[in-house]
Amino acid sequence: MTTGSLLAVDLVLAVLVAAGWLGGGAAAAVRRRPLALALAAVALLATLARAITITALARAGWWFVAEKVLVAAPLSLAAVAAAGPRWRSVAGDIRSVAVPLLFAGYATSGALFVTVLHGYPASVGAGLLTVAGVVTATAVSWRALGVRPPRVLSRVALVVAVGAVVTGTGLTVVPNATPVVPHDHAYRDERTTDEPTRRFTLTAGTATVSVSGRDVAAWAFNAQVPGPELTATVGDVVEVTLRNRDIGRGVTLHWHGYDVPNSQDGVPGVTQAAVRPGQEFVYRFRADQAGTYWYHTHAVSDVGVRMGLYGVLVVHPGPMVGLDATIPVHTLAGRPLPDARVEPVAAGTPVRLRLINTDSTTHRYALAGTAFRVAAIDGSDLRGPTSLVDTAVLIPAGGRYDLVFDAPETPAALFVDGRAVYSTGPVSAATGDWPVLDPLGYGAAAAVPWSRFDRTFTLVLDRGLDLHDLLPRYAHTVNGAADPDIPPQVVRLGDVVRFTIVNRSAIVHPWHLHGHHVLVLSRDRRPAAGSPLWLDSFDVRPGEVWEVAFRADNPGVWANHCHNLAHADAGMTMHLMYS
Repeated sequence: MTTGSLLAVDLVLAVLVAAGWLGGGAAAAVRRRPLALALAAVALLATLARAITITALARAGWWFVAEKVLVAAPLSLAAVAAAGPRWRSVAGDIRSVAVPLLFAGYATSGALFVTVLHGYPASVGAGLLTVAGVVTATAVSWRALGVRPPRVLSRVALVVAVGAVVTGTGLTVVPNATPVVPHDHAYRDERTTDEPTRRFTLTAGTATVSVSGRDVAAWAFNAQVPGPELTATVGDVVEVTLRNRDIGRGVTLHWHGYDVPNSQDGVPGVTQAAVRPGQEFVYRFRADQAGTYWYHTHAVSDVGVRMGLYGVLVVHPGPMVGLDATIPVHTLAGRPLPDARVEPVAAGTPVRLRLINTDSTTHRYALAGTAFRVAAIDGSDLRGPTSLVDTAVLIPAGGRYDLVFDAPETPAALFVDGRAVYSTGPVSAATGDWPVLDPLGYGAAAAVPWSRFDRTFTLVLDRGLDLHDLLPRYAHTVNGAADPDIPPQVVRLGDVVRFTIVNRSAIVHPWHLHGHHVLVLSRDRRPAAGSPLWLDSFDVRPGEVWEVAFRADNPGVWANHCHNLAHADAGMTMHLMYS
């Protein structure tokens, strides 16, 4: 069982424990003896089962059990201790055990709320606030059932509540964070002064586009979705003029995966101001990285990208031979792009399919009818890729895979989530049971280029209640905080930096660091064993722990965020800053 599965099972058990004790207490209060006994038994068994799941999670890392060990376990023990001795009274009036059972329910519910609403890291304040709530609810129940509660209960509740306020908790209001962008750095122009050799103009505006024969409203570059494909050759100087016709919320251009100078990265409030209607901004950078990339707005990106403000950037190492096709996959107005296309190719023709996932969720790709190799991932060539057949690949949000093969004499087709998007003729779509390639074990291995790390950071991805500026939201958090209150990671030029990224939530987080590619060191403590993987987008699935590293060689202030853009908008955004 994976760590993600254990997290899900433990959550279900926690709900059963709380529901069992609360239901048992309610049944006892109305003198439903058999039901009260049955529900209490369920709660007790589920509590024992949780001891097993928490022990198993602890082996995966302290991140997964911190609040369970420090808050849930003591409260669960208190619950069992309070309810257990009272069973001697069951032979008399079952109502006499109602409050102890309810106390057990409040205690375990409080611990569950800490996991769901507070998450990682566990804090003294959260624990004290939970205890205060449990004691208060128990006192109220005592009075509601016509029993005078012990005076000590109200005193304990008061003391613990005051303690919670004094020590603070992750569930309280967080003051405005100090901006992470130094004033003298923001908007600094770092464009190359060389004369451009490739010039493009992109005009952002509202548009109506056709998807599968249906007209839908979109935001588009040059009135098309995706926007124009921008191509260059290594050594070119690329200049792109961005104009905003009528996108009221502003636009920018972020070159996803392309390690441009910081001022050209297109992040509003960090590297430039958003381009408002009637304004323009000129981007200029040298094309020194061959590979498959894409561009998209980073202004209100959750909405802008979803509405169609994206396109393809391809930088060729030199003259191309054969067929070179880009396939950006997107969902626009609930309809998949691109539309299926058939393109006959002569047998023996070298083919390169550049697969790009421009959505916020993972897609499954399957190339049927031919053997193929994965030549590159995220713009970086793989070392010693081997031939694959009847094998699917999963591409995370923002990620790119280049598949290469020689066109066979019989038809071949590319399927995305079971839908044919590109083919040279009719091919069976029966690819659903194919195994999925694990890129960490694909290709020829090579030694890690560093023997030590100058900076080490741990990012624990979770969910929690965020009360920033008195506007509550259920945020996607990093180390218990949400944007803009997540402290930046500060590095120095030349540092070798290691990130440990832990997902203790129930959903996938595709991680994306701007301005750098990271080398994958391990996943779930298992070292990467294939070709060196230099990625800019990778899925951290529930319960997974990734270790990645990079050399800090591109100065500036860089966004570091989940590329499920709704998650980024809901708090899972931070910054990497050079001192």
